[in-house]
Amino acid sequence: MFDFIIGLEIHLELKTKTKMFCCCESRLDLNCPNTNICPVCTGQPGALPTINHRALEQAISLGLALNGRVAKNFKFDRKNYFYPDLPKGYQISQYDHPIIASGCLEIDLPKEEHRKRIRLNRIHLEEDTAKLSHFNDYTLIDFNRSGIPLIEIVTEPDIKSPEEAKIFLQELQLIVRYLGISDAEMEKGQMRCDANVNISFNKDGREIKTPITE
Repeated sequence: MFDFIIGLEIHLELKTKTKMFCCCESRLDLNCPNTNICPVCTGQPGALPTINHRALEQAISLGLALNGRVAKNFKFDRKNYFYPDLPKGYQISQYDHPIIASGCLEIDLPKEEHRKRIRLNRIHLEEDTAKLSHFNDYTLIDFNRSGIPLIEIVTEPDIKSPEEAKIFLQELQLIVRYLGISDAEMEKGQMRCDANVNISFNKDGREIKTPITE
């Protein structure tokens, strides 16, 4: 018998006209790579970001819909890592002072009389990375996606099964589509999810916990 403890990190691409910190169009339906770019979203030296106010409004809208607490003061942070899809060498994100704190989403589970509440740790804003296309012996990079506004939703480890995770994501998808802040089509990368999984099981009468991250 296996017991699961699951926490989710969900990324949603926002429906804004421009990118998170520059005036480039927020479009992914372009046939030509590296055409919808500027010094800001490609991380050129001396380029300064300007925040997208529409993205702030959409984040607040989702936070209120998910019973979150809108921060009076919030800030952006640098998430440093080195990878070809991140031209600056860091991602502009939020951590200890996000725009939305806490929150929850109630879901209906089969064979359960009561709705289950999934607590949220935070909802924050950040910028998307560029897109890498891998081939046999080389990789191509397209910066058209770099800088597109993202909302990240981080849950508490309240999910106990893959079925619960699926129902939660489906309900969240319906909400963001109703609000009109994202199309949330997973096939197009507009909604992505990382799962942090802890599995516990019994072996010789002892409980063993094994953390797994996917």
